[in-house]
Amino acid sequence: MKITALKKLGFFAVFIYLPIQSMAWGQLGHRIVGQIAESHLNPKAKTAIKAIMGNESLAMCANWADFVKSDKAYDYLYNWHFINFPGGLNQSELMTILKADTAVDAYTKINFMVKELKNKNLAKDKKVMYMRLLVHIVGDIHQPMHTGHLEDKGGNDVKLSWFGKSSNLHSIWDSELIESQQLSYTEYTQAINFCTAKQKSALQNDPLTQWISESYQIAQKLYAGVSPGDKLGYRYNYDNIDLLNQQLLKGGIRLAGLLNQIFAS
Repeated sequence: MKITALKKLGFFAVFIYLPIQSMAWGQLGHRIVGQIAESHLNPKAKTAIKAIMGNESLAMCANWADFVKSDKAYDYLYNWHFINFPGGLNQSELMTILKADTAVDAYTKINFMVKELKNKNLAKDKKVMYMRLLVHIVGDIHQPMHTGHLEDKGGNDVKLSWFGKSSNLHSIWDSELIESQQLSYTEYTQAINFCTAKQKSALQNDPLTQWISESYQIAQKLYAGVSPGDKLGYRYNYDNIDLLNQQLLKGGIRLAGLLNQIFAS
């Protein structure tokens, strides 16, 4: 990762995607992130979110951003779900890209929605939409392949087999691994939603750039761990389940911290 030529930074201007990017975490994963986040909200944030969302929980609103992909009126949201990069960037190169980023992607749109949701005069329908989108997209960027490589469309072009079925690296991390655990989102949340006060504070104080950097670094390891055509199954699940659970937990805890901060006043 550290030996990449700086010329690769030229790719950062080309945040253009073909419409084959999968749904990060799938429905189950997004609901897990939302459920975890809800359990870590402070009273003020709970009250503010209740006023916006009514009885719609964070778990239930978490997949709206994928459901509306069936409506062409929302096609403009497509690039909000991810931010892909050239492979092999080091930390400094990645931070340089993010600092200069003005494209339509997960990084710029999370920052945009945070600012909008802090506006007490924002119209109710916008508040609802941005809440649904924020819950989803914070989950998205904790799925490592949503910070994957431009050149293979976030792992979609890395063709693999999952328990004998044709798949790809992106889909395996979106949904195959999670669904293989055969748990509901509430059961899954109960199984992984554990952290100390110190761990929680550290995660919620990490900046958005750190979230993306971590996911990108994980993605590099995931790419290095497979070759096109590999047949994956029980061993891959065993080797990666802790990492999967870590990312789901981080996504939920950080989402809660972000919402607590948005509705702090």
